[in-house]
Amino acid sequence: MFTPKYPAPDTAPPPLNTLVVQLVPEDEGRASAALAPTAQSQMPAPPARRTVQLTPASVVTVAAGGTAAALVVGTVLVSMLLAVAITAVSVAVCAVVLRSLLNNNR
Repeated sequence: MFTPKYPAPDTAPPPLNTLVVQLVPEDEGRASAALAPTAQSQMPAPPARRTVQLTPASVVTVAAGGTAAALVVGTVLVSMLLAVAITAVSVAVCAVVLRSLLNNNR
């Protein structure tokens, strides 16, 4: 269940930058390494993205949607804060009442 699942080796994509080392002899008999990229590792080009054209009506719609979303999120957050405040006040009132009841018995 917790073991990773790897794709089969034949379906994995080839690495993007594969380099082949070729030895090129120099005049003095020494060899130097020249790096050349291989042509077989080229990936196909990604599909072209469509452009989005904004009209004045769509800008107004996006602005109205953003405003509505902000108002809804603000309303939810304020109501949650209000619920926490009401709960805290009720717990404080209960604590004061219990304290006064316990002090009256002594």
